[in-house]
Amino acid sequence: MRLLGEIYHDDGLDLTGRTVTRRAVRAIILRDREMLMIHSPVNGDYKFPGGGVEPSETDEEALAREVLEECGTDVNEVGKAYGEMVSYRAAREEGADIFKMTSRYYRCTIHDRAFGEQQLDRYEEAFEFRPVWVDIRDAVQKNEIVLASPGPPRWTKRETFVLDHLITHSIHD
Repeated sequence: MRLLGEIYHDDGLDLTGRTVTRRAVRAIILRDREMLMIHSPVNGDYKFPGGGVEPSETDEEALAREVLEECGTDVNEVGKAYGEMVSYRAAREEGADIFKMTSRYYRCTIHDRAFGEQQLDRYEEAFEFRPVWVDIRDAVQKNEIVLASPGPPRWTKRETFVLDHLITHSIHD
């Protein structure tokens, strides 16, 4: 899978230190000129539907579960991989120096139906995550405003980078 980019959230990270890793998957779902995103009215930002891959899951299974939980809709097909982002930060876990998150982005289609009931985690409820169709450029513009404000969520930089990549390299690459 092609590497889209890397993000270092903290200065002075020693990438040779003890590392905790996590893999996540994110869905790129298009409808005409709009993309299905998760919006947080608390932060004002947009993120791709998706989340962590459980140890027993494939990427495809995790995408189906995450899109159902966050959007209340079923994935019809997991298509071609678009690429991955890797981010690093200081670990919060005992005995570890680095936390490394690899987010894999896949083109997906969903069944054409209204969004059903969400099954959000506690933190997702706190951010009031809601599925919305949004123009990619509008999502980038809103995320850039959030990034310019104090204390944006860590994911906003990653998601904005991928949205910019989609615009620059054409969604069909």
